[in-house]
Amino acid sequence: SFQLSARGHWSTWPAFASRQTVPRNHKPCCAPEERQSSNKQALLTIPKPRYLEQLESYLRKELQSLDLTKKNSQELKLQPYREIFEFFIDNFKTYKPLLSAIKNEYEVTLAHQKKTIRTLEPLKAMVTTVSEECTQQILALQEKEKDEINMLKQEKQHLLKFIDNMKEEKNSLQTQVEHLRTSVAEEYGRYLNEYGARKLLLAKLNDMHNERLDMTRHQVQDVKGEDVVKLTLALKIARQDLTKAQVKLNTVIADYGDVVPRRDFESLEKKYSDLLNKTKTLQKDFDRLHKEYETLLEIHRETAEERDNFCAELQQVQRNCTPRPNWAKCSEVIPGGAERWGCLAAGKTSDQLVDVLLEEIGTGVLKEINVFPGWGEDDKVPVYLRHEGEVKNKKLTKKDVVNILKDVWKEKIALEQQTGKRSSLPEFFLSYLQKKYGDAAAMEWSYTLYENMRLCRSNHVLSSFYDILTGKVGEEQYHGQNQLISNLRKELAACDSSNSGSLTSKQFRQEADPFPLKRKESIQELLDASRYKLDSTEDLIDYISLFKEDDEGNAEPFVAKLRNQYVGEKLEYLRQLKNKLGALTEVNADDLKTAFCTIDPDIDDQTLDTYLGLAYQVRREQPDQEVVSVETALERLLAGDVRRVGPSPREGSTTGFEGE
Repeated sequence: SFQLSARGHWSTWPAFASRQTVPRNHKPCCAPEERQSSNKQALLTIPKPRYLEQLESYLRKELQSLDLTKKNSQELKLQPYREIFEFFIDNFKTYKPLLSAIKNEYEVTLAHQKKTIRTLEPLKAMVTTVSEECTQQILALQEKEKDEINMLKQEKQHLLKFIDNMKEEKNSLQTQVEHLRTSVAEEYGRYLNEYGARKLLLAKLNDMHNERLDMTRHQVQDVKGEDVVKLTLALKIARQDLTKAQVKLNTVIADYGDVVPRRDFESLEKKYSDLLNKTKTLQKDFDRLHKEYETLLEIHRETAEERDNFCAELQQVQRNCTPRPNWAKCSEVIPGGAERWGCLAAGKTSDQLVDVLLEEIGTGVLKEINVFPGWGEDDKVPVYLRHEGEVKNKKLTKKDVVNILKDVWKEKIALEQQTGKRSSLPEFFLSYLQKKYGDAAAMEWSYTLYENMRLCRSNHVLSSFYDILTGKVGEEQYHGQNQLISNLRKELAACDSSNSGSLTSKQFRQEADPFPLKRKESIQELLDASRYKLDSTEDLIDYISLFKEDDEGNAEPFVAKLRNQYVGEKLEYLRQLKNKLGALTEVNADDLKTAFCTIDPDIDDQTLDTYLGLAYQVRREQPDQEVVSVETALERLLAGDVRRVGPSPREGSTTGFEGE
């Protein structure tokens, strides 16, 4: 605290002496450097200035008279301090302008802060409401998915029980078949034993017959007076008859040794026929149940896939519905303030906003870097980055980078139209920089452009040039997208007979004819993107403005949606191709050609040869000799310009190609 002396200069309180004043050349608010120890003892004996005591007394009275229980107690408490400060300013005439300016600046700042608080209060209520709605939606989705999962689990248990019953029935049938086989084997053994017994019986009968003949012969010899000639003739005839009978018996035995009685044969045949019919019936039932079992397995597999997809979608919804950060805070650190951040964040998800924020941070850091380290001159280093030592950073703006890259495309396309040959983008990029900026500065421009392209992934011009330059995407895809957008623009202009630059929603929807393969949902998405700046009552669409770009090369939402659909349709086409190839790990040209013709029956031979050339990286007359893995073929096709030629042979919703 300070007090004016009688001479009009600042004097300190407490002072070392009642008459001591600060010299004219002494700085305000600064104590003397040298003090006597005797003067320090006098600090406690000098009273306060009367004006200071009056101000303190007035402040205490005012604070005691306030009701600090009210809502605006802080503002009421601030008012006595304002009055004390005004009294202080009015009393010191010399410093009144400076003190008044300080007071006014504080008042303006307080008013601005109050206004900001009043502006943010509705936003706080809105955030609370949105958070409650998202929580309710999450709970509803979880409850819905819980019922569906329980139903699927019950159905799975039912199918498993049905499969177990079928297995038990199959085992029962196999047991019956084994029992029948055992019975037939036993019958065969019994008849075989009877055959052996018959042979033994015949042998015994022959022995008995021979013994009887011998006995008869001896009896004849004993008979007296019998004619020997007659007996000899009778014996000869008997032996002949015996021989004939033996031959006939042997013939019968040979012919009918394995024959069973007709009655037994007919009985066994009938039994066998019944068993055969029963087995055929059981086999048919088994085949039918096996087909039903395979069908149920396929349905179960599809159901499991749908369940996994729903779970993934639920997790995505849960992630999207979780409380979002307050992205408005980013406007305080992003160059350009809230207005530029609003343009950058328009229509973007939280994941995209993170990329935008990282891009802004990266570009800010890039501007502070003065030199880049060289990548060296190894053959593995891209030709446009082969340099030893440090390279100067040109510190270009995004607008400058976009203009340079557009000029590179312009020069490259003009050269290819003139020569009729497709040139390599990395080599042309280096030659362009050398031609325009000289060999010495070409690497500085190349490194600067490369780092800007690497960081700015949200900008289509920079990201597409970077992907083609590094070989991630083929140049044909870039030209294919541009040709698609150009064709649509020409079609819309042709429909505008009055050259007004506007079309109705109906006319705009009819111009979907250049895209006969797009679904109705995709056409509706394009229509919604074209009307994002219009009110719900307006029907005229300014189609010319849909194709405009800002200074940094950022396209309107309509063109961005068209490019996203272009990529999504290619991913869906390749997903169908992968599903058609099935469990194959390697594929030859014939199998790949068959798969393309199956999912896209209208594809022509020239396009088919082009796709095969992309997959096998060889000329058209050689792909039949190549065999590559399915993953490699799909990656090469993904990098090229691959699109569906005709409508899909089956109806179905499109889903993303999972990248595999």
